[in-house]
Amino acid sequence: MKFGWVFVLVPLITACSTKKNSSEDGAAMDVKDFFGFFRAVKPPYSISDTSFNHLSKDTPVIQREIFTQFVDDTVLTKNFGNAKPKIYPAGRVSAKKAETYLFAKAISGARKVAYLLVFDKENVFKAALPLVVLDDDPQSVQTASMDSKYTIAINRQRKKPNGDLGYRREAYIYNNIGVFTLILTESNDDLAITSDVINPIDTLPKRNKLSGDYFVDKRNFVSVRDGRKPSELRFFVHFEKSKGTCKGELRGEAAIVKPNIAEYRESGDPCILQFTFGANDLSMKEVQGCGNYRDIKCFFEGVYPRKKEKSKPAKKK
Repeated sequence: MKFGWVFVLVPLITACSTKKNSSEDGAAMDVKDFFGFFRAVKPPYSISDTSFNHLSKDTPVIQREIFTQFVDDTVLTKNFGNAKPKIYPAGRVSAKKAETYLFAKAISGARKVAYLLVFDKENVFKAALPLVVLDDDPQSVQTASMDSKYTIAINRQRKKPNGDLGYRREAYIYNNIGVFTLILTESNDDLAITSDVINPIDTLPKRNKLSGDYFVDKRNFVSVRDGRKPSELRFFVHFEKSKGTCKGELRGEAAIVKPNIAEYRESGDPCILQFTFGANDLSMKEVQGCGNYRDIKCFFEGVYPRKKEKSKPAKKK
């Protein structure tokens, strides 16, 4: 009997002392355990588009269910929709008696995004910034870095048809109101307008009388589609101002609060957008700060004419 108890207790003690190194079971965990997935690094620290090719088999995978226990789900839905990307921890930078910065990579098929996530000194999630968003351009190179003063630089380079090298550089700092502030933009090439913007909700139904495309040009539009309920609308906004140096983009769901008026509000997100539908246009107004989704010098605002639907050809008798 004595030996029998030994055989029972040994595996129990071993199991209790073993620390989790993955999140495959989707069980709840403490935020400090979540931080433990990310190895501690010291700035300067950088991440690039090629780093997605260097993920080792030993790199832990954080399931979306675990990730969204600590990070707002809208961070992923903006780039991945309802897909469940694999999330790989990359690095952790801890500012003394201040914020914790987490670098993470998310992959779903060909879609690959590197994020910077910020938690305050109470370990509460505050903001996210996409650092690298892979595209299909073989001529482009993307890198991002954080220096010793916690300034974030995002660099994009692309070889032009004439052989010259075009670049675009943006610098951000995280401020104490919980958003990233754009402090510098440099460019010798308007990289932002080289290709059409992909509308992720383009093929969704638009039976609602308010659904449709409200269009200034290919880089400034509001796309509205039917929601899950008659009282909701799905939308995708993209705008670019000042020759592409100031831009914003947001995808979400808006509730119809009054006839011809819809509002975007999400729990945990300070951003509030209001859409007012006219007979032939849509007016957009930023009611409350949406700095996470735009550059600092511009806002979600303006009037967008409704794009006429192409009439279907009449069936021949």
